[in-house]
Amino acid sequence: MMLSFAWISALAVGIFSAHVFQRLCFPYFWKDFFFLLTLCRYGVKLELFRLTSSVCTVLDRFIQQAHRIPDKPFIIYEGSVHTYKDIEKRSNILANVFLQKLNVTKGDCVALLMNNEPDFVCVWFGLAKLGCPVAFLNTNIKSKSLLHCINSCGAKAVIVGADLVECLHGIVSNLLEDDIQVWAMKSHCEGTKVESVLDHIDAATDKPLPAILRATTSLKSPTLYIFTSGTTGLPKAAVITHLQSLKAAGGFWAFGVTENDVMYIPLPLYHSAASLIGIGGTIELGATCVLKKKFSASQFWNDCRKHNATVFQYIGELCRYLCNQPKLLLKYDLVKYDMMKDEPMKDQYGFCQRVKKGETGLLLSKVSALTPFFGYAGSKQLTEKKLIRNVFVKGDAYVNTGDLMAEDNEGFISFKDRVGDTFRWKGENVATTEVAETLGSVDFIQEVNVYGVEIPGHEGRAGMAAMIIRPGFVFDGNTFFEHVVKELPTYARPLFIRLQVVMEMTSTFKQQKFQLVQSGFNPSTISDPLYMLDYQQNSYIPLTKNVYQHILCGECKL
Repeated sequence: MMLSFAWISALAVGIFSAHVFQRLCFPYFWKDFFFLLTLCRYGVKLELFRLTSSVCTVLDRFIQQAHRIPDKPFIIYEGSVHTYKDIEKRSNILANVFLQKLNVTKGDCVALLMNNEPDFVCVWFGLAKLGCPVAFLNTNIKSKSLLHCINSCGAKAVIVGADLVECLHGIVSNLLEDDIQVWAMKSHCEGTKVESVLDHIDAATDKPLPAILRATTSLKSPTLYIFTSGTTGLPKAAVITHLQSLKAAGGFWAFGVTENDVMYIPLPLYHSAASLIGIGGTIELGATCVLKKKFSASQFWNDCRKHNATVFQYIGELCRYLCNQPKLLLKYDLVKYDMMKDEPMKDQYGFCQRVKKGETGLLLSKVSALTPFFGYAGSKQLTEKKLIRNVFVKGDAYVNTGDLMAEDNEGFISFKDRVGDTFRWKGENVATTEVAETLGSVDFIQEVNVYGVEIPGHEGRAGMAAMIIRPGFVFDGNTFFEHVVKELPTYARPLFIRLQVVMEMTSTFKQQKFQLVQSGFNPSTISDPLYMLDYQQNSYIPLTKNVYQHILCGECKL
């Protein structure tokens, strides 16, 4: 009896000790464990799709929900409620218009340039019902960059929102010469080279198209192209497969969101967070989303209260912190980065070095069978440049995110900065080489070096350009302002200009950015002439010490 009691006591002490040890050293163990089980359940579902070659896509799931809960609100937009049945019917009508009027077939890519509105989703689904992959175009890009994006994804046609038709002025002729059709979501486009979608709406039926058109047997077939600025040059079309879209659509479900929740989506739908996770996640659950045309800090909480929002979609810049992401199946590492050389630091054996807790490092995501990287559309060189090989051992491969991040003692990571030839401002990545090329076309500029500088009280980095003026010319703030506003989206326009006599170069004959970034835009410490973008005067005006102080005090709207 005494032996039995001692055994039970020892067992109880062991269990209690293990519990205390777990709570002290691994406080999130059980939460992580059950979250992992949830992911495994969803993974089994995707694996069955692969084994049976019968894929239930995000669009298929939407159609299922439209039949299951036809009258439930799907999208709430500017006070109007659009049910699952409404979006299904509207997308069927558009699908029939596209089938009859667009010269595209299953597999042809169609580019979509629209702001946030219910018709974005209707056009997206209407094209998907034809079996056409859709390329989401960033609504901020213009002229040459926009033309590049449309061509790089191999689009056969472009659908543009009624309020964005002017963005195509200057490139419509180029598109038509390349046999790329241009259609607008507006009525009466007479006298232009743009065709009207809405003129054909009334005569179209809402009868569903044959399911065979949208069907796919492979999780790896592309369904979307989403553009990223990358680390250098013009935007690149990232291939989004059905596998990736289904994984993203399961995000809300994996984190415990239910069909009774209301999602608030203020991000642009061309952004993967809003479209793949936000819209896709809403569909997977059969929930409701509140779609905002544009993020507004002043209206945010009023909107949430008005619509009883319980979940909202955001990126770090909107809330000054990143989402908590537990380290489970998604393998990532933070490695030391040399800001001067603009490359990861290597040890004596040529491998990358992990940073310590709390230190800032380059975020790398491991490529594996569970987390494949499908790359970019077009040249394989673009995909290969995004990868870093032989990181920790020979033969491994990681995706270079271009983000500098830090991990705290509890395993939570936070965004710090962008690396190389990009910086982030207003929630968007800015490619410095693309901006520099655009600025360099001004007749009085001989050489330009674009980079980002920190402004106290603001997330990310604001654009700044160091420039050399051609001999015999002077800097014209009015002319430069007109060029910048015409050619560049708001977030990519340099806020500050620094006129130099000589452009500093690195030992490898690259433009020196590090010292320029470090020196910032303080006229008290910089002897070079400085200018600032001023929308009130429609010009670049001298950046004085007084103006600089107003910026630091938050009295200037940037």
